[in-house]
Amino acid sequence: MSDTESPWEEAAPQAEPDDDPAAPAPLGVPRTPTGHAEVDAHLERLGDADHLATDGHVEVYEDVHRGLRDALTALDARPGPPVPPPPYGPRS
Repeated sequence: MSDTESPWEEAAPQAEPDDDPAAPAPLGVPRTPTGHAEVDAHLERLGDADHLATDGHVEVYEDVHRGLRDALTALDARPGPPVPPPPYGPRS
């Protein structure tokens, strides 16, 4: 240590990247598969937010929301089973 250095400058430990409490960290929230491949892929995309700073979460959440909304809209667009005819003809 030189005469111009303070003894406190050396004593201050440098934070390791892994020790930063504000660093992105996985939340550990389990994602249960739904059995629908497209929906499961969107839910897995939520894991991308685990490695981003908080300000990056919005983009991931909006992307997943848009994908899930599109998947639900596609279900509405599919034709359902044919409607069975009425059991009896119209009576007058």
